[in-house]
Amino acid sequence: MSLSRDEVERIAHLARLALTEAQIIEYQVQLSAVLDYAEMLNELDIGDVEPTAHAIAQQNVVREDKIEPSLPIEEVLQNTAAHRQRQFYIQSVLGE
Repeated sequence: MSLSRDEVERIAHLARLALTEAQIIEYQVQLSAVLDYAEMLNELDIGDVEPTAHAIAQQNVVREDKIEPSLPIEEVLQNTAAHRQRQFYIQSVLGE
């Protein structure tokens, strides 16, 4: 599928690109090549392929929940810039 000059200019306008004459010609060739390559996908026989949301199968990795001891609070707060009442203390972002 070969794009016309007007189509390339319209695409550039939609993308808010100011193209030079040389760039218009260059993009006309490049975009046409991309569309030609994408057109080849129409030749594939995908009649037996189930529609999917992802190209590869997706599954959650699930592990068994185990209760384990956590770090002591003193060790957790040891490298903080500031802490108060056994909690992280950070500067207010949204105000009081």
